[in-house]
Amino acid sequence: MTLSTIMLGGGCFWCTESVYKEVRGITDVESGYSNGQAERPSYEDVCTGRTGCNEVVKLEYDPTVISTREILEIFFVIHDPTTLNRQGNDVGTQYRSGIYFTTDEQRETARALLDELAHDNAFGRPVVTELMPLENYWPAEDYHQDFFERNPHQGYCMAVAAPKVAKFRKTFARLAR
Repeated sequence: MTLSTIMLGGGCFWCTESVYKEVRGITDVESGYSNGQAERPSYEDVCTGRTGCNEVVKLEYDPTVISTREILEIFFVIHDPTTLNRQGNDVGTQYRSGIYFTTDEQRETARALLDELAHDNAFGRPVVTELMPLENYWPAEDYHQDFFERNPHQGYCMAVAAPKVAKFRKTFARLAR
């Protein structure tokens, strides 16, 4: 089995991770930071907004089970790609919408989907999702990994992550584990 890797920034990585943990064909999900200037940044560093890093999830997936397009279709349902440097109450460049590709196929698939969304005016506002090659990835601290799974009753998880998981299950039941 040959796996592929892509990074997605869709706001707080706890929320994005919680959804992709449930997706068939995703073999590993890791919260981390990418596409900034800092080397080995801490969560506190990233929260300052001065590192240029984005909170992302690193997804390893089996492209014979789930396609890049399906992964990105989920992505565009579980976050708001029209708000610059913001998801809900989370504000700052570290919460920007981003697709960070590792292959030409991912770049081409993402570009085609972004063009479709723009052409169809799918969200009623312009999509501001950045599309860039993956650069400078660092895993987040251990306490961020599997956060929703370990803390389902934590306030943020109940208010923000749980509804995203429910939306995924309803919209993409065919892709759920």
